[in-house]
Amino acid sequence: MKITSRVAVAFAFLSLCGAGTLQAAPVDGARIQAADREPGNWMSHGRSYDEQRYSPLAKIDQANVGQLGLAWHYKLDVDRGTEATPIVVDGVMYTTGAYSIVYALDARSGKLLWKYDPKVPRDWSGNGCCDVVNRGVAVWKGKVYVGSFDGRLIALDGKTGKPVWTTDTVIDRNRSYTITGAPRVVKDKVIIGNGGAEMGVRGYVSAYDATSGKLLWRFFTVPGDPRQPPENKAMEMARKTWSGDAYFAQGGGGTVWDSMAYDPELDLLYIGTGNGSMWNRKLRSPGGGDNLFLSSIVALKPDSGEYVWHYQTTPGDTWDYTATQHIILADLRIKGELRKVLMQAPKNAFFYVIDRKTGELISAEKFAPSNWASHVDMKTGRPVENPEADWTKEARLIYPSPFGAHNWQPMSFNPKTGLVYIPMQETVIVLTPDNNAKYVRKGVFNVGLQPFDVPEDAKALQQVADAHKGHLLAWDPVTQKAVWDQPHVTIWNGGTLSTAGGLVFQGSADGRAVAYAADSGKKLWEAPANTGVIAGPVTYSVDGEQYVTFMAGWGGAFALTGAMANVAKVQPEARVLTFKLGGMAQLPPPKKTVTPLPKLLPVTADAATLGLGRALYNGYCSVCHGFNAIGGGVLPDLRYLTPEKHQLFPGILAGAYAQKGMPVFADLLPPEYQAALQQYIIKRAHDLEQDLAQQGKPAQEPAKK
Repeated sequence: MKITSRVAVAFAFLSLCGAGTLQAAPVDGARIQAADREPGNWMSHGRSYDEQRYSPLAKIDQANVGQLGLAWHYKLDVDRGTEATPIVVDGVMYTTGAYSIVYALDARSGKLLWKYDPKVPRDWSGNGCCDVVNRGVAVWKGKVYVGSFDGRLIALDGKTGKPVWTTDTVIDRNRSYTITGAPRVVKDKVIIGNGGAEMGVRGYVSAYDATSGKLLWRFFTVPGDPRQPPENKAMEMARKTWSGDAYFAQGGGGTVWDSMAYDPELDLLYIGTGNGSMWNRKLRSPGGGDNLFLSSIVALKPDSGEYVWHYQTTPGDTWDYTATQHIILADLRIKGELRKVLMQAPKNAFFYVIDRKTGELISAEKFAPSNWASHVDMKTGRPVENPEADWTKEARLIYPSPFGAHNWQPMSFNPKTGLVYIPMQETVIVLTPDNNAKYVRKGVFNVGLQPFDVPEDAKALQQVADAHKGHLLAWDPVTQKAVWDQPHVTIWNGGTLSTAGGLVFQGSADGRAVAYAADSGKKLWEAPANTGVIAGPVTYSVDGEQYVTFMAGWGGAFALTGAMANVAKVQPEARVLTFKLGGMAQLPPPKKTVTPLPKLLPVTADAATLGLGRALYNGYCSVCHGFNAIGGGVLPDLRYLTPEKHQLFPGILAGAYAQKGMPVFADLLPPEYQAALQQYIIKRAHDLEQDLAQQGKPAQEPAKK
């Protein structure tokens, strides 16, 4: 029996009041498939199984969107990267913040109904590449499912937030497995992948029984131990595309850390896979090969995890060009024929339209600048690589960089306009090989390249920052051409939402919530967010009132690296921001507290030692504390270490701050290396003092909690 909107509202009311035996979040597959009959809800990660992120709601439209005001806001516990897509069912919002903390909120008022903290050990922070983020929950038949950063899959009672069951998804606790993606539920199976390719893991996606948490199937994305027989026919096929056995020690990669979609008619589950471990294919697979299933879209049978077909976007990937970016399913009329297609705009800058039944490539064109490949050969379906982009022999300028032409921030598709709205970005980098690299241990990057050589000079650094450009791009997937383009201050802007009201909503890295006309790209409305907005917004309705919610909170890979991210000039202030027509709520003023530069210790090292310290810093510390010790505002800027903290420096490297999230590096750095690293940090504090003096500014920075 299908649940009508009236019955659904009754369910919500009884659940919130604790009456009867009805459960909160009574979502199932039939309800998700019929999502358009309940446009007021947002019941799955992409609203519907096709992941279009399009809402039929139209009360807020181009004519009145300028009247949007803040309806309510809710402060999250941890001011770090906020990447979740909220789920809204029958007046209740389920969302997550950093460290995988789950919140159930009254969608009308923002009142907290319950909260669940999975107590992720803070010393697990160093096992992830890109902040302690979480992209949200799934709901199914009264339960709420979340993947914790340390690799657990947890089922919660949707009414109380109490744990029902927990299972460990990690196959090897000696490796750096994480979960940052949102689960999906298909046919009573909770499907989740893991992260960790940069750190040296073997990728896979797993399905668990929604009622008990029992593992039902697991699909590995790269081969396992070459001394053992392949697990199945798919792994037998994949193994033929790898050479040597070094990949096994390195992990292989191919993690399924984000995108998935499901076609109920074809009964196919689509997953996107990540980069190789190591990135450097000369080390990972010395004899060459495509290295299946790295950087691929793979179709599986959801009942068994059985392989059906794949399309590899970047064969033998060596640039961190993951295909884990958002996957959208749609029916498009192409050359007079209605085709069931799958669309993806992954990091590598090509927009792919693929037949989702067979895996046949229909078209592929560049949606952003790139120099690694000239085009995709439509006869073979393979990219035509540029030999000058092979950095495994010598340093090369590459674009897009590993930040990608489009990263995890979700895009959306509007069936009325026929356009896909992509958070596109222009990024560049110089990659330099380290062809002697070997896997060391968990918690350490495993990529096979030299530390990034970002300039210290302020003018040169600004030039690098200026080369990184953000866009909101409206793309026609049939003609494979841009229709309109709205520029942003920098990259790392939020995901998109399109609506029947003719609107596209997106948050920006420089701290705004914005609405554009879906047909023309004209900016129609914006509101301050007090922090960078990187998540994808949602819209829903309760009691006839339409709301738009942005999860706000600066963070993630680009924000942590610091130097270039500073152009956004925002602080991490994690909140749920919900708007409605005529909303009158007010945000508190943004954080502006400053701390003076502490008394500086003397620089006693020679130039060679400082050079060593710089290499060590950018090799081990920059991914969290910023290139060249320029903090991005999310984690402490080490140039502001006090003399007292410097006295503790060896202890900090040895684990004194492990429970605050600071990884242990003392085992990798002998005392003379630790001293060189510390001297470089002190030297950069002196550089900052000089820069501020030349600018006539006081030596200060935004305070950290």
